[in-house]
Amino acid sequence: MSRRRAIIAAVLVGAAALLYGVSPLDLAPEILLGPAGLLDDAGVLIAAAVGIWKLLSGSRPAPAPAPPPEEQTRWEQKLPE
Repeated sequence: MSRRRAIIAAVLVGAAALLYGVSPLDLAPEILLGPAGLLDDAGVLIAAAVGIWKLLSGSRPAPAPAPPPEEQTRWEQKLPE
């Protein structure tokens, strides 16, 4: 992803998280659950912060190492006759 697209994506993720945080429509509304209703808002904000950090740092997970080459796989081995 280009740097420009990463910045745009980070801004959109942040804006969406902030809109969710101030929105009266929630998965767990504060008016019904009191302080416990803030937990979903905190979770969304934390997830957005992690996502923005990953977008802007350019870090990508390392690819899994390839398995060692074998002449025959276990399924291809011939059974003794």
